[in-house]
Amino acid sequence: MPTGVLHHDSKHRPRWRGRGRADVDLFEYQGKQFFAGFDIPVSRGRAVTTVDDAVAAAEEIGEYPVVVKAQVQVGGRGKAGGIKLADTADEVRTYATDILGMDIKGHTVKVVWIEVASDIAEEYYASFTLDRSAKKHLGMLSAEGGVEIEAVAEANPDAIAKIWIDPVDGLSESAAREWVAAAGLNPKATDGAVDILLKLYRAYTEGDADLVEINPLILKPTGEVHALDAKVTLDGNASFRHDWADYEATQERDVREQAAYEADLQYVGLEGSVGIIANGAGLAMSTLDVVNQVGGSAANFLDVGGGADADKFVSALTIIDNDPRVRSIFINIFGGITRGEEVANGIVAALDVIDISSPIVIRLDGTNADEGRAILEPHLSDGLQMQPTMLDAARKVVELAG
Repeated sequence: MPTGVLHHDSKHRPRWRGRGRADVDLFEYQGKQFFAGFDIPVSRGRAVTTVDDAVAAAEEIGEYPVVVKAQVQVGGRGKAGGIKLADTADEVRTYATDILGMDIKGHTVKVVWIEVASDIAEEYYASFTLDRSAKKHLGMLSAEGGVEIEAVAEANPDAIAKIWIDPVDGLSESAAREWVAAAGLNPKATDGAVDILLKLYRAYTEGDADLVEINPLILKPTGEVHALDAKVTLDGNASFRHDWADYEATQERDVREQAAYEADLQYVGLEGSVGIIANGAGLAMSTLDVVNQVGGSAANFLDVGGGADADKFVSALTIIDNDPRVRSIFINIFGGITRGEEVANGIVAALDVIDISSPIVIRLDGTNADEGRAILEPHLSDGLQMQPTMLDAARKVVELAG
């Protein structure tokens, strides 16, 4: 796994990209609300959680047909029966009853989005994300929308027009027009597509997103261009600049991730057997890498941050030890501003409070590491071991995980 990148796992859990806080994935309805804040045209609609509210939302829209759409952070909703076209209030009631509570690839539908149906002449694809290797923003545009872009890339990679944008220069109208032409969009869509792409880029940059995607971006028979879907991932590290409380409240988290969120720990659940605790996002990611290099697999990414006290270690160790996958725990600490003896005292105090079933291996280095190791020494046992280097500790913890 490349350093600094954690993608979604099979349940599309929050992503971490190597900078601290987990990214924030929006549901479609939230993405459309986000887009609307940047004047991107989206369908009128309302998110509801009950069947009666679904019927009321359709009546409020006042125009049939309407689309009843399951809100889950996973693809394949249509094939699973999670998107239905309703011509009457009775059909809205029937479809909302069927869809609410539906399981789609392990995701339970708790919210449905009721929106006015759109006439579609053509479907396109548009997105912006960051190309880290190029240190530029990457835009992708295709005349083949409505399907997963991975499928388009595999079947016909030439169908995707890419543009790399220097963040200093931004996206100009002329560059956007050249991009639209290169993608082979219908000339009738050019003006509308250029307008939306410029707004989408502004949403991506000013909105502090890691990804904005419209699939499909549609051309209506009237010539209007319109965002029929919305996929948005926000950079969690930028949350201090925004009011994202509503988005945070609806994040899909498993039991481990919810406990970590409530304890203000930066955590991403994985599928391995070695629990990881480190202070600092970069060190935590390096720890995952070295565990992998010596033949192990990480059960999580967990950054306790700087100045971690006993309460932080209690929370971290409890969350990890409650994970049935975990068979050993690696605490990897490099003291900087946080001194080694403070970390050691925190670990000792935490172990006095909780009974950990998995063996622990500690590597402690950096500021006042000798003092910290001296504090830990009297407490060492088969269940609490210490190693001098990160590599030694990784080998031992993988060995203990079996």
